[in-house]
This record gives sequence, C-alpha cells and structure tokens, in this order.
Amino acid sequence: MSATVGIALRGGGVADLTSVDRIMQAAFDPRFGEAWTHNQVLGLMAMPGVWLTIAEVNDEAAGFALSRRVLDEAELLLLATTPHLRRRGVAAAVLRAVLADARSHGASSVHLEVRSDNDAIKLYRSEGFMMVGRRSDYYRGHGGQSYDALTYRRTLA
Repeated sequence: MSATVGIALRGGGVADLTSVDRIMQAAFDPRFGEAWTHNQVLGLMAMPGVWLTIAEVNDEAAGFALSRRVLDEAELLLLATTPHLRRRGVAAAVLRAVLADARSHGASSVHLEVRSDNDAIKLYRSEGFMMVGRRSDYYRGHGGQSYDALTYRRTLA
C-alpha cells in the first residue's frame, strides 16, 4: 500500500461538476456503465438533502462522494477517486466525511449499493458497513453480462 497523501476535504457544489465528471470518467470502468451523466448529477444536486463532498490533493480535485439524506437515513450514491491516487487514503477520507456529515444532519444510518465484484467493498467493510441485501443481475455491463448489486448499511453512533 502506498503512503497516504495530504488530503483536504470540503463541501462541493455545481461549480465542481466538471471535476466530478472528469473523476467519474477516469474511475469507473466503462464496461460496467456505472458513471452517471453530468445531467443526472446536476438534477440530483438540486434535490433537498443532497450533498457533494470533494477531496483535494495539491489543490486539485482527487475524489468525491455524492450523498443524500431522507429523514433519518442517508445514502451514499457515488464515490470515486482519481485512479492514480487509489489506495492512498482519499476514498477513506471522503467516506469518513460522508459518515460525519450524515451523523451531523441527524441520520441514524447510511446505506449504499455496490457491484458485487467492486474492490471498494473492502473499504466499506473496513469502515463498519455490513451487507444487508443482494439484488441479483442488477447491473448490466456493455457486453450484456450482468452483475449482482450488494446493499450495505452502517449504523451511526
């Protein structure tokens, strides 16, 4: 594992969507079709309870998370890190910020959904997420292959 880098975290907004788009296109393998479009992210950001967390390394966007809260539950919708900074603490820092933000906004739990073979599962488990469900053949790759979606939940103290 590489050394952790200096990471600055901040709340994001519409002005950050160019960076979010760039990170998503680099981070999400196109064969799985998981990257959202600019307009999908923009539309969601206009909804109540949605927040964007940006991680910066050397004053450049290096990762992000898009989350939302409804009543006392939060959901991690997207989390991505620039590929060359993977396994350097960026995703973990963003995830911990999402958990802290969710807690401070009154959420009692955080949910997420992830493709069954995604390496990010290790991170989620290390941060206390427990698998609570499976959706068979939920994701469809560009080659027609299907992948299960795993649902994870973490209770907040």
